[in-house]
Amino acid sequence: MAATSEEVFQKVRAALVDALGVDEEEVTPEATMVGDLGAESIDFLDIMFKLEQSFGINIPRSELFPDDILNNPNYVQDGKVTSTGISELKKRMPYLDLSSFEQHPVVQNFVSMLTVNDLCKFIESKLAEKSAGA
Repeated sequence: MAATSEEVFQKVRAALVDALGVDEEEVTPEATMVGDLGAESIDFLDIMFKLEQSFGINIPRSELFPDDILNNPNYVQDGKVTSTGISELKKRMPYLDLSSFEQHPVVQNFVSMLTVNDLCKFIESKLAEKSAGA
């Protein structure tokens, strides 16, 4: 049986509370992982591990952090993601709303814009892939 959006959110919230030491009330769908919850790059490894365990899925780092796009001179010029790079990100990460990032596509802003809701949508897409392949 597929997990509901609320079940996904509750498990994501539990993983974030555990990994980041934040209060449950702080973990809202709109909260940004970096700005609001204080996640650092090392925390994302712990978060990904906890989510893999909780949902029984595999999360390759490149799916959540597209470094191969963000560090590629074909997609990035002068520290900003080009329109071609934005198109690649949209293909790779259809669960993300990149509209605000498109306005100021500075590479360093990419991870900062990731919200709890984005993470939930990512997990839901992974669960859908898993059930489709089952």
